[in-house]
Amino acid sequence: MSVLTLKKANQIIHGSLTKARQLKLAPLTVVVLDENGFLKAMQREDGATMLKQDIAMAKAWGAVNMGMSSRSLAVMAEQRPAFMNALVDIADGKVMPAPGGVLIRDEDNHIIGAVGISGDVSDQDERSAVAGIKEAGLIAGI
Repeated sequence: MSVLTLKKANQIIHGSLTKARQLKLAPLTVVVLDENGFLKAMQREDGATMLKQDIAMAKAWGAVNMGMSSRSLAVMAEQRPAFMNALVDIADGKVMPAPGGVLIRDEDNHIIGAVGISGDVSDQDERSAVAGIKEAGLIAGI
């Protein structure tokens, strides 16, 4: 199984922000967590509000710790709201069920981390995360 290196985490951030600037998105915050949910790298663009950091972290943390994208968690929240409310409580608010939290998989399809992005609409946050993961030569788990 591969390990998410700082170099790869920074490549993901660079690729995500490059895509965001191409799309002319609002300022983003990008968080990259390792497979255990620990912070590997983070950048907040000029103009991104402080709350975006917490949202990006919750998108990534929920994804990596539940083994599914935050988009999938959003679907679960619609289908099973009581479960999601309990999960958010158990996780001390560290789960955000909205697109923008994407699993990072290696060439063997093992989860090696997650990216969380916040700043624009959630679908665009997710689009930027996927671009960053691909830019780093890894597989995006949506």
